[in-house]
Amino acid sequence: MSRLIHKSHNVSVLLYHVVFPAKYRRVVFDEAVDGAVRQVCLDISRRYEIEFVEIGTDGDHVHFLVQSVPTYSPTKILTIIKSLTAREVFKRCPQVKKKLWGGEFWSDGYFVSTVGPQGNENTIANYVRDQGKEAGQDISYQQLYRAQPASQSLPSDQLALF
Repeated sequence: MSRLIHKSHNVSVLLYHVVFPAKYRRVVFDEAVDGAVRQVCLDISRRYEIEFVEIGTDGDHVHFLVQSVPTYSPTKILTIIKSLTAREVFKRCPQVKKKLWGGEFWSDGYFVSTVGPQGNENTIANYVRDQGKEAGQDISYQQLYRAQPASQSLPSDQLALF
């Protein structure tokens, strides 16, 4: 489960849903590769301020639910995970190199999305709108800005490509 991370000047709960497809979308994840990925991720947790809440594989891609600190950008987190897991999977499971040529384990692309334990976008918008009402205060809400819906909103199954 996610948790509050307390630092000297901040408290945070930063969760990311990350999907990495294998290079060429090859089906390379089997029991040995799954075990290697799991072990490397646990090692990453011990070395970096990156916690893996959940990890799941699906033949040609991996889903991670990752929690980290504000000093790590999503790009830095993804780079750490991709580089260390790729190197160690090739070292621990040499049979994978036969399925993938060019010395790369992961595809260049990825999916990343923030995840919040408090709710989805509508829940947070309602929370912001109702500020002051919960404490019994009679403060009228004044909306300063609301983004217009994009013409291309994310489909309900935004992971259709992954």
